[in-house]
Amino acid sequence: MSATKIGHGLAKVLGIKLEYRNELDDEIRRGESVFSTNTADTYVEEEPTSAEWIRETLPSGHDLAVYARSLFPFTHWIGRYNLQWLAGDLVAGITIGAVVVPQGMAYATLADLPVQYGLYTSFMGVLIYWFFATSKDITIGPVAVVSTLVGKILVKAAKTHPTVPGPVIASAMAVIAGCIIFFIGLIRMGWIVDLIPLVSISAFMTGSALNIAVGQLPTLMGITGFDTRAATYLVFINWLKGLPRTKLDAAIGLTALFLLYAIRSACKFAAKKYPTQRKLIFFISTLRTAFVILLYTLVSWLVNRHHRKKPLFKILSTVPRGFTAAKVPTIDISIIKIFTSDLPVLVIVLLIEHIAISKSFGRVNNYVINPSQELVAIGITNILGPFLGAYPATGSFSRTAIKAKAGVRTPFAGVITAVVVLLAIYALTAVFFYIPSAALSAVIIHAVGDLITAPNTVYQFWRVSPLEVPIFFAGVLVTVFSSIENGIYTTICVSFALLVFRIIKAKGRFLGKVKVHSVVGDSLIGSESTPFINSNNPAKSGGSHEDVAVRNIFLPIDHGDGSNPDVEVATPYPGVFIYRFSEGFNYPNANHYLDQLTAHIFANTRRTNLDHYGRPGDRPWNDPGPRRGKAADDHPERPTLKAVILDFSSVNNVDITSVQTLIDVRNQLDRYTSPSVVDFHFASINNRWTKRALVAAGFGYPTILPGDNSVHRWKPIFSVAEIGGSDSAAQAAEINANEKDFRKSRTNERDADTISAGKDSELSSSDLKSSAIKTSSRAAVVNGLNRPLFHIDLTSALQSAIANVEARADFETGLPAPTATV
Repeated sequence: MSATKIGHGLAKVLGIKLEYRNELDDEIRRGESVFSTNTADTYVEEEPTSAEWIRETLPSGHDLAVYARSLFPFTHWIGRYNLQWLAGDLVAGITIGAVVVPQGMAYATLADLPVQYGLYTSFMGVLIYWFFATSKDITIGPVAVVSTLVGKILVKAAKTHPTVPGPVIASAMAVIAGCIIFFIGLIRMGWIVDLIPLVSISAFMTGSALNIAVGQLPTLMGITGFDTRAATYLVFINWLKGLPRTKLDAAIGLTALFLLYAIRSACKFAAKKYPTQRKLIFFISTLRTAFVILLYTLVSWLVNRHHRKKPLFKILSTVPRGFTAAKVPTIDISIIKIFTSDLPVLVIVLLIEHIAISKSFGRVNNYVINPSQELVAIGITNILGPFLGAYPATGSFSRTAIKAKAGVRTPFAGVITAVVVLLAIYALTAVFFYIPSAALSAVIIHAVGDLITAPNTVYQFWRVSPLEVPIFFAGVLVTVFSSIENGIYTTICVSFALLVFRIIKAKGRFLGKVKVHSVVGDSLIGSESTPFINSNNPAKSGGSHEDVAVRNIFLPIDHGDGSNPDVEVATPYPGVFIYRFSEGFNYPNANHYLDQLTAHIFANTRRTNLDHYGRPGDRPWNDPGPRRGKAADDHPERPTLKAVILDFSSVNNVDITSVQTLIDVRNQLDRYTSPSVVDFHFASINNRWTKRALVAAGFGYPTILPGDNSVHRWKPIFSVAEIGGSDSAAQAAEINANEKDFRKSRTNERDADTISAGKDSELSSSDLKSSAIKTSSRAAVVNGLNRPLFHIDLTSALQSAIANVEARADFETGLPAPTATV
């Protein structure tokens, strides 16, 4: 209480007017005296307060407990783990292990790191992720795009900081990027990924795939002598120039690539021809990478076993056994500075590739991921992975797709995969010695080929949003002719610019009224004379006696929404305009919206008082009026402006700029209609804070001019609803009018609803049953009585606007005002 007194005293000293919104309450309530409490229960809407917002925003103890548990999603299902789940996870885990081992080594070469670092990254990714996963399908590990980015950074660092080993820089990058992503996930800002549109992701994937595939062509053919990490077009040109220098590696690389595609094509054909064997064929197709690597490793051993010191084609050579790079990552300012400029694009790639894949497979397999928790998962993976030698990792598209098709049941399959990778690290390193580099290049080219966006998908982009297709091609071209980083920045920036343009240039619609009927076959739905009743299933009847045969809808006057232009849209009422916002109402588009509003009003109405300016010198320079000796344009065929109805159905929040612009327009229109005023009605406001903002600006109740007695003519119209809901008197009458089986089914529904209501109101079901008919006749106001110009829909807004325009006219002519319709 003392705090309130202090606050009021401080406000008085500072000249802050606390009760400025309540000045007209008495006048408004006098106007509302036509409303009878015998008709419906009254309701006064309270404004939201800052304290209320704080209470709703600050987490409670229960919220903190839920949050803490949400950080470890495995606790929700691990207690119910069963043998059937284990069987599915074993199959999927072993399958992914057979894929990730050769892919991990191949991707490590992209990162300009020894191949064992790909195995370390693969192991830590699948081992750690399952603790924090909300997706059963995702496989975290080395991926082509991230590996390529890391490789470019390390190649550049080798020139500028030759004394710092590449693995040290890669580990530091993983830790720093992981900390950033972990923090974003921890504060539950996973929605940030939604700011990157699908077209940007598709362009990024396509451009990156082309960049990586072209970059592997020289290794595939054994061609050296130029920078394979330059711009894609330069690498391709230099590759063409270097074709005469092709070595024996081409025999390995080209045949391996051909074999990979041949096996996949054969498996696709076999799956169609033998659908009963589809599962077996799928596993054969999945293991093609491991098969090709083993086959060409055998070929390499047969060819090079007597040429270990000087092999006939490039091979991996010695791969150390075990976790030889396990140590605490070295991180200091000098190392961080090496990759600071590349850190944003690395974080973006880690984010969008993982979240895009996890969301996609979640939708396909009917579960919902938590993007923030997924960021926590990849953040911790990248923080802990470098302790065993891992470099930056994220979700892999190809391995995730295989894992989903393999029948994975839970994220625990990652542990099985980790065991397979562990065996490879300790038991298969001797075999890795003979793996041909050209075969690994074939594996990479084959893997990234699936990331290229198909032409049919681009065509569908064109059908959905033609403006975004140039963004897609711009991203791909910039990636090809510049770099992956620039391609990402280009698509994101241009997409954001397009979004801002659409918001700023949002175009509202002026609406008119149309009477419509609902028709089934040749029968009207809702007509009391011919109600549509489904005799086979009355519960699916299309209408009832309480439905009206005709209803009013509101369509754009210019048919800009594609509605039938042959349908005549009637003007709502002379001098009354209905305007619908299309893209929200905030500071970027407020002026554009309201300029359109005022321009249309001025073009379709006339000034109320042509002699508003007493002398020519009183007129503003931008409205000089007619030339001397000529009369002002009267436009008697046009109505004067009476009311404006604003449809806020697409508006969620407003801000100071938009509200102030609305105030300026109100003042401008009041001058235009002087000495009268314009009533501003608002329909379908969805947010209490928006209502508070509008009320603070003087909207929501009628404008009362000083010394004006027009409050006596104010006749508000309110929307009321029966408190009984589905147990209303109208529905009871319908039930009694229908046949017995229909009446019986609907009576059961009514009893169920009554019992449910009894729980909410803490009354027994018998009490409510005995009073159901009595209470069903009661009604309550939907919107607050203290805000008569805020309406539940456009129909009530138009009714109120027309009633009060006519009431004002009758008051000014001295006739008795009509009774408002409730």
